[in-house]
Amino acid sequence: QVQLAESGGGLVQAGGSLRLSCAASGRTVTSYTVGWFRQAPGKEREFVAGIRWNSGISLISDSVKGRFTISRDNAKNTVYLQMNSLKPDDTAVYNCALSEVVGFYSDSYYTAKSAYDYWGQGTQVTVSS
Repeated sequence: QVQLAESGGGLVQAGGSLRLSCAASGRTVTSYTVGWFRQAPGKEREFVAGIRWNSGISLISDSVKGRFTISRDNAKNTVYLQMNSLKPDDTAVYNCALSEVVGFYSDSYYTAKSAYDYWGQGTQVTVSS
């Protein structure tokens, strides 16, 4: 059984930082692509960042590029989303997700919600102005 557990969310002032964690069980994060998505109230869920299964290459959305980074700890089977220079517009529920698709697909494939098979329950990030 695959489970993803997010943690690290909270309330932070604009300009601050948070690090989100996604602890996986039932799958090894180095063997599958793991992504982070977010959904703000009244908005569609959007891709934030991903780390590819084969190369470990990071995929970062333009909206957070230069501020957010994604990484993984193989020993802990955990993927992290480091968020710096946070803005009120970053306020959302953040979910991590795991894709079981391991073929040689383009980076853009892994920015779509449909590419992912398992989802965590999410963690709230609130950025105050």
